[in-house]
Amino acid sequence: MFKTRLLSGIVLVILALLFIITGGDVLLASTLVISMIGLFEFHRALSLQATPLAYVAYAVTLAYYADLRFHFLPAQILLGIVFMVLLLFIFVFTYPKYKIQQVAETYFGVFYVAVMLSYIYQTREYTMGTYLVWLIFLCSWGCDTCAYCVGRLFGKHKMAPVLSPKKSVEGAIGGVAGAFLLTFIYCLVFRTNMQLSINRIVILSAIASVGSLISMVGDLAASAIKRNVELKDYGHLIPGHGGILDRFDSVIITAPIIYYLITFAVR
Repeated sequence: MFKTRLLSGIVLVILALLFIITGGDVLLASTLVISMIGLFEFHRALSLQATPLAYVAYAVTLAYYADLRFHFLPAQILLGIVFMVLLLFIFVFTYPKYKIQQVAETYFGVFYVAVMLSYIYQTREYTMGTYLVWLIFLCSWGCDTCAYCVGRLFGKHKMAPVLSPKKSVEGAIGGVAGAFLLTFIYCLVFRTNMQLSINRIVILSAIASVGSLISMVGDLAASAIKRNVELKDYGHLIPGHGGILDRFDSVIITAPIIYYLITFAVR
């Protein structure tokens, strides 16, 4: 299992490097594909797959990503309103086939998966986005790795004993500190390319620390959803890791946080 997990993890990192370094339409298309798969996993977990509600969600996701590329909407909130209206049409004219909870879950799913993940692409489109986009992964996957190592060595106090018994407070602290240190080293290495002062490096490292703290909430939220629907994994697409949502659970919530923190604190 460890060998399988390691190999698939290496493949994931290589693909991430390829898509993110290339950027542009390649990254946009790959993020769209990942979002669609993640959305399918989410619908399947909630028994919403192959329903009109799900089909509308896929169509709205396509429209949202198309607008990121071509900017044809006057405001993206318009798409959210149209999405709500379409879901209510289905809810009303097929009544009582679907419950209001299913309508709400469908609406939530598009924002939780597709919109949140799109901030990987949006961060990459920044000035210096080639470098800044990696903060998303340093404070999600990097934090996860550091938290795991520190937790295994020093973990004694459970952080969320009912939801995730293996996660510890010590591991969480190690994850936050690890994200800060990894980002600090990363920024030092690319300091010249990014034209960073020491002040900016510290700010970016602090942003990564905040992002890493929030990434743990994303991880636990994905676990909570799985517990609610009695699932172990969202899927089996990535050997040793599960589905897209199992591997990107922390990235989902971290991507928009990093995007806006950079917007307010750095630009």
